Amino acid sequence: MTDGPYPASTVRGAWIAALGAVLVAPVVIRLLTAPPAPLWTQLSTTTGLLALSAIVCAAVLPSRVRSLTRAFGIEGILEVHRTLGGLAAGLVLLHLACVVAADPVNVALLDPAQATSASAAASAATVAVTLVVVLAVTRSRAPKLSYELWRWTHVGLAAVAVVGSALHVWYLQQLVTDAVMSAVLALLCVGLLAILLHRWVLRAALDPSAECLVREVRSEGPTISTLVLDRPRGAGEDWTFAPGQFAWIRLARSTRAEEHPFTIASSAHDLDRLEFTIRHAGSFTAAVADLRPGQPVWVDGPHGAFTADDSRSATGIVMIAGGVGVTPMMSMLRTAADRGDRRRFHLVLVVGSRDDVLFRDELAALALHLRLEVSEVLRGPHRAATAPLTTALAGVPDPRSLDYFVCGSPTLVATAFHALGLLGVPPDHVRTEQFDMA
Repeated sequence: MTDGPYPASTVRGAWIAALGAVLVAPVVIRLLTAPPAPLWTQLSTTTGLLALSAIVCAAVLPSRVRSLTRAFGIEGILEVHRTLGGLAAGLVLLHLACVVAADPVNVALLDPAQATSASAAASAATVAVTLVVVLAVTRSRAPKLSYELWRWTHVGLAAVAVVGSALHVWYLQQLVTDAVMSAVLALLCVGLLAILLHRWVLRAALDPSAECLVREVRSEGPTISTLVLDRPRGAGEDWTFAPGQFAWIRLARSTRAEEHPFTIASSAHDLDRLEFTIRHAGSFTAAVADLRPGQPVWVDGPHGAFTADDSRSATGIVMIAGGVGVTPMMSMLRTAADRGDRRRFHLVLVVGSRDDVLFRDELAALALHLRLEVSEVLRGPHRAATAPLTTALAGVPDPRSLDYFVCGSPTLVATAFHALGLLGVPPDHVRTEQFDMA
């Protein structure tokens, strides 16, 4: 997906303004229009509104709005999403404390036997928000937790938090009977419902441009396959992607179907097909490898801001990739070759053994059309060691003037960032994309 008529910086600024308005406008409007009230009562209302706004923003961020993912990238979105989730949990607890401080009798509402409809909804939302935060914090310590189980648990708890918060406001009747605040809350509700319906119904089940047909599944090695899809007919501009972007793939037209994100590896100038090079790492990727020509699959994309189209360097680009992290780099290089890009490209492949290098023959062919240098770095027993990378990059002329793209495991990304720092590369010249749950 291209930036459309507006540059990425403009789209990014518009989203920051919109999310900022959603976060603070309800509180500001309430403070300006509400009649005088005791301090603790005002604080309980203020913290409650801030918590509700934070929950709405946290729900919108990962809803795969293309302009949003293109403006901030998936890593940036997930980072802000986690921050807002933690903020919402903290504000919910602070709201509860303010409610009790305003009237200590309210502590009885925490007893299920004495709870009102409003307090029961609030309790459900509080528990759900807290569990979402706990799940996010502990997921890295639970490597056996499957992607699908984590995903649906997260989505389910988030739904409980949103619905519980909405019911709490509705049952209280304090804000919905106020003409100004009822209009504000209605706008929040309509906006959130529109985005969620677009994400879970329109795009997942009704969008004809999401359906592609398998052209072939090509083996790249014992554990690697390339899925080649024919682009959907009539998709038009909806499937104009930037090299380095990714998409989610489903094998069934259903909102409940398992889906996983994969980078688009083909050239952005190839208007007839999409390619995804995938490592077999479970039942889903095994099913992808068993697809046959003519079978339909459903693709949600393109997404992401990890693209050389946003490179500010006029002289060159350095790419550091681990394993199948080379796939966005292949899309960038294939597109650069089609465009006749004359900048310098240096690709560093970090692999466990020479046999793990993907696309070696094609990279050699691309070097005939591009100013491309390829280095292979063997990953040693200490995966976080920076010496191999700094050695591979030592010959790069004027490293501070280049842009850098790093894709791989969190360990590789952290190691590469450290190595580039030792070379004096400014942090804002480095783009990263790491393998993680999304």
